[in-house]
Amino acid sequence: MNWNSIISAEELSGHLHDPDLVIVDARFTLGGANADAGEAAWHESHLPNASYVHLDRDLSDKRKPAQFGRHPLPNADDFCHTLMRCGISRQSQVVVYDAKDGAMAAARFWYLLRLLGHEKVAVLDGGFARWSELGLPVNNDVPAHLPSLYHADFDQVQMVSGDTVRNNLASKEFLLLDARAPERYRGEVEPLDKVAGHIPGALNRPYSLNLENGCFRSAELLKRDFLGLLGEHAASETILYCGSGVTACHNLLAMEIAGLTGAKIFPPSWSGWISSADNPVETQK
Repeated sequence: MNWNSIISAEELSGHLHDPDLVIVDARFTLGGANADAGEAAWHESHLPNASYVHLDRDLSDKRKPAQFGRHPLPNADDFCHTLMRCGISRQSQVVVYDAKDGAMAAARFWYLLRLLGHEKVAVLDGGFARWSELGLPVNNDVPAHLPSLYHADFDQVQMVSGDTVRNNLASKEFLLLDARAPERYRGEVEPLDKVAGHIPGALNRPYSLNLENGCFRSAELLKRDFLGLLGEHAASETILYCGSGVTACHNLLAMEIAGLTGAKIFPPSWSGWISSADNPVETQK
């Protein structure tokens, strides 16, 4: 096994007993609903031996101030403890899934592992919905993982700071892609953050365009679409953001599938950007 972007339910089902495989459930509901609904769904039914990770508790550090956004990245040591709880070691082939499309919050978990330099991690294409549709095995057993060790630091090169984004307003060195829905990008509605709009100069690439029938579109189609947006910029000259740094990971994963590697994420994203009144905002009516 050496899966590092996505894996189909059909292929994964043939490897459930492989000794190095670790499966992680990252289901989460965002936007005023019960934040523990994903965990409740895991307790009810999940893939065999799947541990649960919570977006707010395990994949974010809500203790950090507003400048880090609504879902600040966890500290690397804390995330490594989460990995050890799930039985993940440096040798593990990890597969993570959420309810369906990977955006909430499987792609975020994938991104965090990649920040640690862990290459063998993939998102289950179509998530729990696709797995269930095929009638593949589930249970509600709480897994008992063997103790594991995991120590690593996040690669700072794979993310950009607010200063980089501010400097880019004039330099145009990087292309910014906003993963939110078009109406939020345009500033017509804003259900989650206190200011509507987008970072000046950013283009809109809603993560939903990466999908067809709940699964990722083909590598060829994704590459065509992203190259059409990048223009003269290389993938490595691309900064991805969203509302809080979660669905931006979906665009990063889609670019990885397309073979367009090297894009970086602005983790605080829109919610972190607007924490400072000095940062300009753009809207399109």
